[in-house]
Amino acid sequence: MKLGVNIDHVATLRQIRCASEPEPVLAGGICQAAGADSIVIHLREDRRHIKEQDLFLLKRIIKVKLNLEMSVAENIVDIACKAFPDQATLVPEKRQEITTEGGLDVISYLYRVRRVCERLKKAGIQVSLFIDPEKNQISAAKRIGVKMIELHTGRYADAQTVHAREKYYKQLLAATRFAKSNGMTVNAGHGLNYKNVSRIAKIKGIEELNIGYAIICRAVIVGLQRAVKEMIALIR
Repeated sequence: MKLGVNIDHVATLRQIRCASEPEPVLAGGICQAAGADSIVIHLREDRRHIKEQDLFLLKRIIKVKLNLEMSVAENIVDIACKAFPDQATLVPEKRQEITTEGGLDVISYLYRVRRVCERLKKAGIQVSLFIDPEKNQISAAKRIGVKMIELHTGRYADAQTVHAREKYYKQLLAATRFAKSNGMTVNAGHGLNYKNVSRIAKIKGIEELNIGYAIICRAVIVGLQRAVKEMIALIR
């Protein structure tokens, strides 16, 4: 099981004071040294945390995979094609949301998503779609030629009862099996933390978990390197 560390909230701390620190690039280097398999950042349209210069610096310095989460907005796609991250993960995006609220609706926006995927792949960027664990969304992703998906684990992570948690776990399990049976690479993430990650990490077929907020929160207490190593120990 691989770990991708999302360092967006290092940039969030920086932007609270509109200062020059903490530096996301330095955080990315620490995560890499601690054993992270990839570094994840989300360049939002409102630039609330990660900025273009962070993306370009990380691309120059980070040696592990750089995974850029992004919307399908044309100007963001332009930047991605210039920065050339190793992977682009298409996600839904709303200006008013605190964090990503659900998976990308591939079915409703099939033509637009296909067009963006084709442009990114033409630039030599591996493409993944962040989607809800639903067979119809997985099938839509396959129709447009996407070979990698990231399953949204937010409903599982936020479940308030044992019954609800079991329901959403079974959805993730079924979605993983369905995607793998269709020859797709399956990753997962959103809302995972040190208490709920172990069960998801045991799902056969999921190759990488992308986790950010929980690791950065833990890092405030124990330091970033230890926080990453603790998460790696849990998922492996």
